[in-house]
Amino acid sequence: MKKSRYYPFERNRYFYGKLLTVRDFESEQKYFNDKRRMMNRLLHGSGVVTGLQVVAVDEKSVSVEMGAAIDALGREIVVPSPMTMKLSMMDGFSNNQYAKNVYLCIAYDEKEKEPVHAVANSSVRSDEINDYNRVLESYRLFIREDAPDPASLPLATLSDQTIVLYQDKQVRVLQTTPRYVNPGQLFEMTLRFEKTLKAGRLSFQYELDAHRVEAINGTTIVFQEPQDAQESEYEMKVLLRADSTAAVKATVGVKAGTGALKLDDRQLELQVQSIGEISIVTEAVKERLMSDFVKQSLEASLEAPSEPCIYLAKICLIQVGPTYVIESVEQVPFGEYVYNTSVMYRLGQASQYREETSGQFVTKSKVKTLAPGQMPELNVKYNPLISELSFDLGIPAGGGSGIAGIVSGYVDIPIEPFTKIAVSPFGRAMKSFYSGEIVHGLGEGNVLIITSLEERSGDAFSDILSSGDRVYGGASEVFKGSEFEPDAPEVKIGTIAYPQKGTFRIGVKVQQSGEQGNVRVRWWAYSAEMAGVVQGSGGSGDSLDEALSAMREAASAGSDAE
Repeated sequence: MKKSRYYPFERNRYFYGKLLTVRDFESEQKYFNDKRRMMNRLLHGSGVVTGLQVVAVDEKSVSVEMGAAIDALGREIVVPSPMTMKLSMMDGFSNNQYAKNVYLCIAYDEKEKEPVHAVANSSVRSDEINDYNRVLESYRLFIREDAPDPASLPLATLSDQTIVLYQDKQVRVLQTTPRYVNPGQLFEMTLRFEKTLKAGRLSFQYELDAHRVEAINGTTIVFQEPQDAQESEYEMKVLLRADSTAAVKATVGVKAGTGALKLDDRQLELQVQSIGEISIVTEAVKERLMSDFVKQSLEASLEAPSEPCIYLAKICLIQVGPTYVIESVEQVPFGEYVYNTSVMYRLGQASQYREETSGQFVTKSKVKTLAPGQMPELNVKYNPLISELSFDLGIPAGGGSGIAGIVSGYVDIPIEPFTKIAVSPFGRAMKSFYSGEIVHGLGEGNVLIITSLEERSGDAFSDILSSGDRVYGGASEVFKGSEFEPDAPEVKIGTIAYPQKGTFRIGVKVQQSGEQGNVRVRWWAYSAEMAGVVQGSGGSGDSLDEALSAMREAASAGSDAE
């Protein structure tokens, strides 16, 4: 590892008559470069900042797209235009084996440009001397055919410890465990299997050698690659429990003499040397990890490989006849990314939004007419995959005058013209209008109110075709653009019930309207006694009022959502 000694910082001190030499100007550049690079390294870390996607353009060539990165020494790497290269023409690629995984890397590089005649040197040397007038900060693309040591990756040991259980040209087996756990805590050990494509079916079995750690599902660990799988990486989770004793170290690994690692029927010699260590601590794990991070020395924070690079892609190659082809490309296989503060803020907002909306759902309703005298129906279904709650309501013909506990009617809500500027100059133009209080006639108590948009055309031709009257249930906008599109403006319908007064109110939210008119809303009111006909709604239990209240709220939410 290389310790980059950016500090202590020295800058030029200028005074009248000072003789400036090459050393002074180089010192001036070094001062600012070193300070910026140290801040890059300490505040941002290293990895891909943006872009730099690797794309296979044909069977033997890849393209690196435009982008930027910061290396482990804090130096900026910028690719200003896409670069396409054949793998066989890149540094580090060997032609001795074609069925393998190779890694495309990028590193900071400098190139001298603009050769000029060095006037000062010609005074001391007779032959013509040329030098370069500029230094171009550039990059270098090359291939590495071996996967990196897990401990050499940025922040790899901050929260976890990864050890290599086995590694050769075709297979690598890694074991990852957390650095800290609390006494008695359940935690996961991850086994990661990396192999070349077409290398054969991988299997691994061994006995767990654990000290102060208990395997929940037994100490025999078995991994078998699926028969029809065509992947180059697999992960397996092993559930463990820490000892109840604090301030001790636990160890986990492969018991000597028990490991059996195979590719098809070929036995691989497993030489286990590394053992994973886990510290059992009493304080919160996050606090301990943060304490370790902020207390590490400056030199430790600036440690970097002697030749730092960023692994842009893992390229899986397979052999076809006497040559190779690119089978797949995995972007930034070791997660070397730099996330700026704006990105982290946005991700935090998105995460908070998902938490706030995780319990919400969309409701849909559908109304059908039943034969006169038939019992009303209400079927409630919930689809957790799309967070949708659907209500299927069956109403007997005749409006409910012959059915106790069910009443129906309609209300015309006046709509006044308005414009977008008058309501919201920046957002979507929406305005709400409300009916007066409506007496449903079912008396006091909880009721269930169902609403639909009703339309009467008044057109004689439509009456002949029996299409003059329409009642739109659910979202009427699904008919937009069709012959069934409603003439009324697009609306959202909501209701408010007053159980102690035996009344309710209907409200509609209308999009931008340019003319005056009415919106007719058809309503149905169900009394608490009708809750016994509800199927699958949970309303047949001990508390009918609570069930009806929940149904009314869900129906109201469905009208708002639609």
